[in-house]
Amino acid sequence: MDFRWPPPPDGRPDRYRPPANRGPQTGRPTLPTPPTELVATPHGVELECLTTGSERPVTVFAHGLAGGIAETRPLGSGVSGRRVFFQFRGHGRSAAPPGRWTYLDLARDLRAIADLHGATRALGVSLGAGALCRLLADNPNRFEKVVFFLPAVLDQLRPRAATQRLTDLLAAVEAEDAAAVADVIALEAPAQMRNTPAAWSYLRQRLEQLMRDGLAEGIAELPGQVALTDRAALGEVTASALVLACRGDELHPVEVAEQLAAALPVATLHVYDRPGVMWTERADLRERIAGFLND
Repeated sequence: MDFRWPPPPDGRPDRYRPPANRGPQTGRPTLPTPPTELVATPHGVELECLTTGSERPVTVFAHGLAGGIAETRPLGSGVSGRRVFFQFRGHGRSAAPPGRWTYLDLARDLRAIADLHGATRALGVSLGAGALCRLLADNPNRFEKVVFFLPAVLDQLRPRAATQRLTDLLAAVEAEDAAAVADVIALEAPAQMRNTPAAWSYLRQRLEQLMRDGLAEGIAELPGQVALTDRAALGEVTASALVLACRGDELHPVEVAEQLAAALPVATLHVYDRPGVMWTERADLRERIAGFLND
């Protein structure tokens, strides 16, 4: 059974039955977001930010396209020190400056938050991984450790199917069509977990955030762009890197992760056997990230 619209108010579908597939179920892959603040940056773009933990080292977390703080917070739950989560321009309460945006602009957002908080480590998810690549290509010595989770694009365009899915989501949000937005978000949950309480809760949280905050017009061009002109620019990066990917994810082809790991001088690549690792391999994922960054 797939999601049905509208979602039930208590997060549990009518006549709920446990899914036939009894594979591991570790709960929804997001956390409710506590109060955040708007931070002024040197390049004039206010960005929504949340800081947790204390002391050093400091790690900055960069989310994926149409994602946000709620999606990156679970990835930092085991990471020591201070954790800084933020929203790129055009997402959440962050500002949406006029004009065409590129990965260079996203890299500036990431660099600004990292500099303001003295971050020495960074984690990027999908779009955030692309922004982190661009930042490191221009500033290869900026971080000591970096994590790339589900990198989506380097110096070659995304597959057409991936671009279309992202375009459909952006169009549905702009049209304020909640049902259409829900249809696209539903694809983020593994098929065996759809129509479970955890998946419905995730759907409601993502849907409420997107329908409340919307997505800025400038985001629409990003799925059709590359992060780098030449991945060889990453050959000067001094940071140790962990690259995480999974097979069967059309938005984040494993080949991109393999190319990224090969381009970085010091990188460890781990590939999960199936997509939806935030649902099915959440504990292992968090342990790998924390183990790498805390070592």
